[in-house]
Amino acid sequence: MLVRTIASGALLSFVTASIASAHDVCTALADAATGKVLVERGDCRTRVTPASTFKIAISLMGYDTGFLKDEHTPTLPFREGYVDWRPSWRAATDPTKWMTDSVVWYSQQITRSLGKERFASYTRRFGYGNADVSGDADNDGLTMSWIGSSLRIAPVEQLTFLGKLVNRQLGVSAHAYEMTARLTQFGQHPDGWDIHGKFGASSGYGWYVGWATKGPRTLTFARLMVKEDTQPQDVPAGVLARDAFIAQFPALVKSLPQ
Repeated sequence: MLVRTIASGALLSFVTASIASAHDVCTALADAATGKVLVERGDCRTRVTPASTFKIAISLMGYDTGFLKDEHTPTLPFREGYVDWRPSWRAATDPTKWMTDSVVWYSQQITRSLGKERFASYTRRFGYGNADVSGDADNDGLTMSWIGSSLRIAPVEQLTFLGKLVNRQLGVSAHAYEMTARLTQFGQHPDGWDIHGKFGASSGYGWYVGWATKGPRTLTFARLMVKEDTQPQDVPAGVLARDAFIAQFPALVKSLPQ
């Protein structure tokens, strides 16, 4: 298993030991200004489904085209036949609830508004993993390609995409960048860091990806894990990935070159 970390001696050993667990697949961090990968622990090069972390990209698309307006517009009603894997999804949803509760059917209304060609064009322009939104025999590409289907991305590719987002290099409007940052803002500030991120889960994987800023420094990050049977089954794998990463983040950052 690949372990590549740029950090300092004894503290590095402590951090590596403290974040290691059997279910972790990858922990990766990069300097957003330079793109330099500072931590790459585990298998960070294999592509898997992005699941709901792809909502970051969908948010950029939705605001860029004007389908999404602000944090609460549009509010769309739930309709019978929509994906309702969670009870909380059976309710009217706005962009804030969409991102916070990870409402799949709201994502699908955005991608349907784009149409297949424009949706695929954005995904290619973003350089998002394999950029394959064709779907498969069981899943329509326009509405399900990012959930255990054709679209796949590696953790280090998440860092590249997020670095382009932070540096506004994805070719979308300023409003799209600003609103996506608002929707993904995390409510806690570990050790003074302002964190923006999105969790996601599908096919047994749990993700948490985003960026963190403190003063002049911004880091992009990706955590990927596989949920184990011994972990709480009523907690999504993405939430487990997020909570573990947030808890470990301050110690991890302290191991990095200043």
